[in-house]
Amino acid sequence: MDALFPTYARWDLTVESAEGAVIVDNTGKKYVDFVSGIAVCNLGHRHPAVTSAVEDQLKKYWHVSNLFKSDLQQEVAEKLVSYSDLDAVFFCNSGAEANEAALKLARKHTQKSKIITFKQSFHGRTFATMAATGQEKIHSGYGPLLQEFVYLPYNNCDALEREMDDTVAAVMVEVVQGEGGVVPGTEKFLKKIEELCSQHGALFIIDEVQTGIGRTGKAFAYQQFNLSPDIITLAKGLGSGLPVGAMLGKEKLKESFGPGSHGSTFGGNPISLAAAKATLSIIFEDEFLAEVEKKGEYLQAELTKALAEQDVVTEVRGSGLILGIVCKEEVAATITALRENGLLTLPAGTHVIRLLPPLTVTYEEIDEAVNIIKETLVGTYVK
Repeated sequence: MDALFPTYARWDLTVESAEGAVIVDNTGKKYVDFVSGIAVCNLGHRHPAVTSAVEDQLKKYWHVSNLFKSDLQQEVAEKLVSYSDLDAVFFCNSGAEANEAALKLARKHTQKSKIITFKQSFHGRTFATMAATGQEKIHSGYGPLLQEFVYLPYNNCDALEREMDDTVAAVMVEVVQGEGGVVPGTEKFLKKIEELCSQHGALFIIDEVQTGIGRTGKAFAYQQFNLSPDIITLAKGLGSGLPVGAMLGKEKLKESFGPGSHGSTFGGNPISLAAAKATLSIIFEDEFLAEVEKKGEYLQAELTKALAEQDVVTEVRGSGLILGIVCKEEVAATITALRENGLLTLPAGTHVIRLLPPLTVTYEEIDEAVNIIKETLVGTYVK
């Protein structure tokens, strides 16, 4: 009898070991990993610097609670704010918790309740973040959701202008919609959000859970457009696989999140923060980020060239090393075939193959992945 709730449609694959961009299953078969734990293992699996940092912290202490001062929390927080336009950090355990904190802070600071998000967005699975998510399949079966969320079409400035008024507490947006199909936001759209939030006294919240920590070739994806959000949320790539999330906010928001206003027992856990410190010390280097941007351009160009004659493929889109192959047909069978052929990928909706390689992926591994995708699509779609 299976002792687990069946909340995941698990693959028929049991991991035995992993290193870099390669996973080995319990039969000895190797896979090129373009999932990275769903954009979590940005430095690849078992990066030696992160391993060493975690091992060192394990020998000191594991947990004492947030009743104590923490030099480690201060160091990681200072690193995050120094590479962003923000001033203060709240540590938690996941992206959903980071977004939950952002929504609470927005309502408390503005003393308003209405929050605008976008169709096909994904912000988490708590009641607040589920309500913030613009996908009916996430809402279904749970009864009344948290009220006063409005879902607008993504990249639609006109719809935003019609809805925006002084009753709005915040607008929450992803720079690239990951779960929603790897859809990049346009500069015009994102700038319009910023402008209207400023005009109406609303907070501008950017969900960087999937795009942050170097994924697009910048420390944070919003920096591609020189935006200045009031809040950003992080998780996934922050801890290289150890559970850690963070909400970053501007100085003016500190007064609304004082003692007793919010908390997290395990937030800022020293083991996870040791991993985060080591992760950021590598990813936030200019040379590393420039290489991510270069690899992203290379991967997108090679895919576009390799799939040019595949009628089923309509577009290769994304930013940096979060890319989507958009197909005319549903991609579930193709993703299974890719896995059987040694490449791990994800869906983003029903018609998009999502690629999230480690930021440390080699050009040889990119070439191998492109070849597997090309050969698999030929085998799947050419009759």
